[in-house]
Amino acid sequence: MAITITEAAASRVSTFLASRGKGLGLRLGVRTSGCSGMAYILEFVDELDKGDQVFEEKGVKIIVDAKSLVYLEGTELDFAKEGLNEGFKFNNPNVSSECGCGESFNV
Repeated sequence: MAITITEAAASRVSTFLASRGKGLGLRLGVRTSGCSGMAYILEFVDELDKGDQVFEEKGVKIIVDAKSLVYLEGTELDFAKEGLNEGFKFNNPNVSSECGCGESFNV
């Protein structure tokens, strides 16, 4: 399995990278946080770290560290606009529960 990205998310990441003027891609990771245990991390990557996995799709590189990959395997990164709100969405098949505010999850 791999990490995948929708057209909408790929377009948004490409726009961010172009405005930033540099970067290899976007890091998708997890950290311990929130009321359900884990939270997603998104950050720009300028250099790969040892053990990083790189998934390239639709012209965008998604970089995942080895520890996070266990929790993210099979995840689809999407971008959606709903009314005045917009943001990245994580379609993660490994999630067993999420907190009410949607900021954290449990596997």
